[in-house]
Amino acid sequence: MDTRPTLLVIAHGSRDPRHAATVSALCARVRALRPGLRVEVGYLDFNAPRVPRVLERLSAEGIRDVVALPLLLTRAFHAKSDIPAVLREAAARLPLLTIRQAEVLGPSSLLTAALERRLAEAGLRPGDRRSTGVVLASAGSSDPEAGAVLAEIAREWWHTAGWCAVRPAFASASLPRTADAVRALRAEGVRRVAVAPYVIAPGFLPDRIAAGAREARADLLAPVLGPAPELARLLVRRYDGAVPTHARGDLTALSA
Repeated sequence: MDTRPTLLVIAHGSRDPRHAATVSALCARVRALRPGLRVEVGYLDFNAPRVPRVLERLSAEGIRDVVALPLLLTRAFHAKSDIPAVLREAAARLPLLTIRQAEVLGPSSLLTAALERRLAEAGLRPGDRRSTGVVLASAGSSDPEAGAVLAEIAREWWHTAGWCAVRPAFASASLPRTADAVRALRAEGVRRVAVAPYVIAPGFLPDRIAAGAREARADLLAPVLGPAPELARLLVRRYDGAVPTHARGDLTALSA
């Protein structure tokens, strides 16, 4: 019997059916990395099953240890307030279940590797790097910490990867918008502009990022991160970080 804690991936949810399909594909990659590890998905809104129902089912089945992993790239409202509140309420109702909340996914070098994978898939060639400016476009948040983290990721990626420039942009809550960031790079004389969505799954705000890229005539628009191999490895890393050493069992897959 596998004694490792169950992994509960917590996704926001969306009316767009591509969102849940992408989350399912990502979790399938995680299961392939960790054969035998039980991986469940719960949603905060729009999709089923909701997080409390998943935890109730796991407890009824005799599961006693769960790692709840927010499928979030930055620490903003959902990671700081929304998800902890849901988990606290569930823990109070399910006293036999131990629930540990894992860290959010970003920042991580695995995320920038996934971004570069998507840019290459969209047609960016290695020789284009020094003449290309990248707009790192996120969904956006009213939390100032999330905006500051994105700006720092952009600076670090610029310094280490050899891009002509990397600028943050937001689909909501903060400025600049994607189209404005593309135009700003053009005004600075950047020859080629690529938009890299810093989002996991398709939906309303990623579509807004894509529309901004088209509006400003960006040369290249990468797909969302989706079930990138690097993202699956990052989920495994965050899971490992939340599991006490004595409860890890046979952690045989990638933890890089």
